[in-house]
Parts: sequence; structure tokens; C-alpha cells
Amino acid sequence: MCARDSFIQLLKDNRAGKGTGIYSICSAHATVLEACMEQATADGSMLLIESTSNQVDQFGGYTGMKPADFVAYVKKIADKCNFPMDKVLLGGDHLGPNAWQNESAEVAMKHSRDLIAEYVKAGYQKIHLDASMHCADDLGDRHTPLADEIVASRAAELCQVAELTWKEFCSDRPAPVYIIGTEVPIPGGAQEEEDEVKPTSVSDSQRTIRITHQSFLDLGLEEAWTRVLGLVVQPGVEFGDDQVFDYDRSKAVELSQAIEGIDGLVYEAHSTDYQSEKALTEMVKDHFCILKVGPWVTFAYREALFALEAMEKELISEESQRSNLLQTMEQVMTKNPKYWQKYYPENPEFKRKYSFSDRSRYYWPDKEIEIAKEKLISNLEKNPIPLSLLSQYLPGQYHSVREKGLEICPLTLIKDHIRDVIGMYSRACNLKAS
Repeated sequence: MCARDSFIQLLKDNRAGKGTGIYSICSAHATVLEACMEQATADGSMLLIESTSNQVDQFGGYTGMKPADFVAYVKKIADKCNFPMDKVLLGGDHLGPNAWQNESAEVAMKHSRDLIAEYVKAGYQKIHLDASMHCADDLGDRHTPLADEIVASRAAELCQVAELTWKEFCSDRPAPVYIIGTEVPIPGGAQEEEDEVKPTSVSDSQRTIRITHQSFLDLGLEEAWTRVLGLVVQPGVEFGDDQVFDYDRSKAVELSQAIEGIDGLVYEAHSTDYQSEKALTEMVKDHFCILKVGPWVTFAYREALFALEAMEKELISEESQRSNLLQTMEQVMTKNPKYWQKYYPENPEFKRKYSFSDRSRYYWPDKEIEIAKEKLISNLEKNPIPLSLLSQYLPGQYHSVREKGLEICPLTLIKDHIRDVIGMYSRACNLKAS
């Protein structure tokens, strides 16, 4: 069964009360993707990998990759991991005018149509249609949501492009499946302290479905509507620099029950990072069964590298021989503040290292940081880590070494630490093959 069909079956099983779900990896980091493929291999499951509209677009996005480039990039990693590409489902997240909100609606939607077409041609099969953003000439208060009718009509227009592109260029592949709606998150977590995060109201969710359905019908997209599988809502979860709003199923019970009255749909939840395994499991059972995770996996990557550097300091007495990774990261981020400055107005030095929003994830491709990281790994390959030191700084991996025979190799330890996170999602989604 191909990944798209496995995805559809998981959602059907969730609607049938089987407690199944799927996590969505929103990261372009190679080591993270390797760890996820190793987890999926161990589970015998498909793997959902998504790129966002500002990360990958027809102009290259902030990663420098166009949709076809990202597909080739994932395939290269899959080949390295011996993970079959037919078990990878590629998704496009928040596809719409997101990157062109300062343009007129005409220009922004032209770019959005081209964006959707490039994603579909490249082989993405899970398409999140999100036209919820105000464009420069849209009327109304920018601090209130764009009118549902406008959002829905633009989403339907983008779906029409996706359908025509699929039929013209790749009808030999299964047809795309769609996600609608938005919870309008701040990318990478909340910026300000909040008291609570309220779940989407039932009336708002049902209104979104109703109006979007009608917009599809208006454009003759009846058949495409049968492939709308999920609605993005806010189940009441979020995170900031040092706070996490945990899922409270008692506050989402009405929303959870409401979807059971609508055939074929489940919920997609964004910003599920840093939730407990218990909370993730409850979300899946409550039909919030497509779980997006992004900053948490690169946060775990950073944790592992910082822990390895702490061990390096214990093993190598000469500072000039050490990697000085953390110091290099700080220097690079300070010199180029574009990815963190507006997110960290207070206590930036601490947050650059330890914030849950993990803006440091944008800096790993930097050449200076890459050199420092490779030196760290090389140093620890030449100076083996004693078990007692591993227990001090990476206790989870210490137990993996003792109980599972994990190799004490820097890269292996890093990926295993990332899998501590991914394993929680896997178990919450009931993905382990029996």
C-alpha cells in the first residue's frame, strides 16, 4: 500500500474508534529526517514529511529549495537510510498567499496558484489549502480573521489548480488529498505570554466546512471534495519560549464529538510540540489525529549536540582543540539576527540557546556552525565517551546503550535522542506494527 493510501486508512481507522493517527514532520533537517526514517522503519509505518509555503516555494523559499528540489532532497536521505520512497507521503503546509501578504490579492493569488502547481507536479500528495491571510488590498481589520467566504473561495480556486495540474502532469499517480482550515498560528510557537489557548468553537469549525464545501461545489469540485480529509483547528495546545499549554480534553470534548457527525473528516492539529505522551494519545483518540511537530525535533537535535559538547569539554583539556560549537552558534546568530530578533525581544542570549521556539534551527546550515559540529563529532569519535559521562549528560541514551545495545557513536546518539521525541508520537498514533 502506498503512503497516501496508508494515510487514508489510518484516518478511516481513527474515525472507526481504533485510536490511530499520524505525526507530520515539519523539518528539512537531514539528521532529523534520518532519525524519523529509522523510527518509521522500526515501526513498519509510512512517514509523513511536510514543507511549509515559506520554507519551499517556486522561488526557493528560505531553504533555497523549490518543491522538486525538496522531493529530490528527501529521496537522497531515504536512499541513504534504505527507506522506500513509496512509504513517504509529502505534504505542503499552509499553501496559499502566506509569503505574499504584502502584495495585492491578484498578485498574491497568482503566486499561490503557481506554488500549488509546482507542489503537485513535484509529487506532493497532501495539500493544505490555506488562504486565510489578508493581502495588501483586502479590506477590514488586519487583527481580525479574513472573511470566511473570501478564504473559502480562494481555497477552492487553489484546489482547482491542483486538480488540473494533477490531471495534466501526473494522473498516473494517486490524486491529491486535501486539508482545509487554519488555526492561524504564529510559526514556531507563541511570542507572548498567554493565560490560556481556547479550542476552536464548534460553530466556527462547522461554518468553515460548510462554506468551503459550497465554494468547491461552485467551481465544480464535487469529486475533489471527497478527498478533503482533514480540518485544521485549534485543540487548545501551544507553546512559547518557556511555557507549554497542555491538551485538556475536557475543554475540547464538544469539538471532538462534533467531527463524528461529519463523514470522512478528522482534525489536524498544529503546534503539538512539547506535549506529553499522554496528551498526544488523548488528542489522537479525540480525532485530532494528524499531529504536526517541528521545533521539538530540532530542539532535541540541539539538546544532543550541547550535551555532546559538555562531554567534549570533560574529555579534551585544551580549549584550542575543542569544537566550541555553542560559542560559534552564538557568534553566528548574533551577527545575523534576522531569524530570531523579533521573536526574542527579552533575554535574547538565553533564548537563542534554550527557547522552545528554537529559532537556532535556521542556523544549522551555516558553514561555520557546520565546521564546529563536524569537529565535535570527530573529537568524540577519537576520544570515546565513557558510560559514566554518557549517563551524566544523555541518560536516555545511556539506557539505550545498556538495554538495547545502542552504539556509542556521536551521530547515533544524536539520532536516538531525536527518536525519544518521535517515539512518543509513534506510540500516541498507535503506529507500531504488531
